[in-house]
Amino acid sequence: MASSRIPGFYKMSVEERRKAVMEFAGLSSEEISLFEPTGSLPIDLADRMIENVIGVMEVPFGVATNFLINGRDYLIPMAIEEPSVVAAASHAAKLARVRGGFHTSSTDPLMIAQVQLTGVPDPYHAKAVILEHRQEIMDLANEQDKVLIKVGGGCRDVQVRVIDTSKGPMVVTHLIVDVRDAMGANAVNTMAEAVAPLIERITGGKVYLRILSNLAVLRLARARAVWDRDAIGGEEVVEGILWAYHFARADPFRAATHNKGIMNGIDAVLIATANDWRAVEAGAHAYAALNGYTSLTHYERDAEGNLVGTIEIPLAVGIVGGATVTHPKARVARKILGVKTAREFAEVLAAVGLAQNFAALRALATEGIQRGHMSLHARNIAVMAGATGDLIDAVADRMVAEGRVNVERAKEILKELTEKGARE
Repeated sequence: MASSRIPGFYKMSVEERRKAVMEFAGLSSEEISLFEPTGSLPIDLADRMIENVIGVMEVPFGVATNFLINGRDYLIPMAIEEPSVVAAASHAAKLARVRGGFHTSSTDPLMIAQVQLTGVPDPYHAKAVILEHRQEIMDLANEQDKVLIKVGGGCRDVQVRVIDTSKGPMVVTHLIVDVRDAMGANAVNTMAEAVAPLIERITGGKVYLRILSNLAVLRLARARAVWDRDAIGGEEVVEGILWAYHFARADPFRAATHNKGIMNGIDAVLIATANDWRAVEAGAHAYAALNGYTSLTHYERDAEGNLVGTIEIPLAVGIVGGATVTHPKARVARKILGVKTAREFAEVLAAVGLAQNFAALRALATEGIQRGHMSLHARNIAVMAGATGDLIDAVADRMVAEGRVNVERAKEILKELTEKGARE
């Protein structure tokens, strides 16, 4: 059996890496050649963005329409492989327009860097000492990023927590940093590294971890919308959505899928704009679990019987730095979106998440999630069965009508249609 121990793999050219992978996995020349086209992302740029590159992985890039947010119209770029997400977001936004669309707000873009202090016998005394040196710590942190200070950001506060662990007490210093229009990981990590020796010196303890937290509880975005009762299908639909929502509020097994629906929309925009969707995912789910895992959204009925939806979610996103700038399509995606600040971007994302969640709940409360989803998924199955051109939709439509969406049935229908076409 071939070994995955390939000395110097990272030093190889892209072509040499492809050859090594081809030999290891027994790929054909046709299979490995699929990695040669890289679209708008040049292979030399891709090779500098991450390690051990052999190619580029494409996902469909779509645009959600109908979004009216704070009185302004937006087109939402979304990169995702899952059917129905873009269509669902667009339809939910269209229905929200009846009552004025989405309204949003957000907090300042504050990130938290953590410095973990250990080995102090008197942790609360150490906490007091650290806070006495608050200004000195902040000054040292702000010396690390003159550009951030120049644009109005920087370390805003120092907070200290004492936590009990199975390995003993730890004193955790939080640097509260305004990162402006950046996601902020690099800035806050650099600051944490810089202040660690100072904290050790003034406390006599030992610092281990110096890193940001992705639980960005100080960097929140909020969105709200009213869906007209009659526009979404009447009182029965509103009631069904409320039952679905309260299920998610009460049951973490349901809440996990409920929140996944929110992130379907948010992640797709983050991928399109080359933002760190893993960080946002981690922060969102951790936020949902602060008091027992539950829904990130809330739904109520107003005095007129309309459905009112709200969301509050931590969103550490950026419009400057990293792949958001270097990836050609990410730059175009941001231009399509038209946001001018990271806060505006976060608010748009919150609206997208709320729209996506509403669409899923409405589907669940009415026709069920499968009908709309499967009508789009059926096309993928038709392609898997070998359908091309107009036959893709023909095969898909037959499967959906029959309620049998699988590759075997797709092949049977394709064979029937092909033979019929040959006879005609």
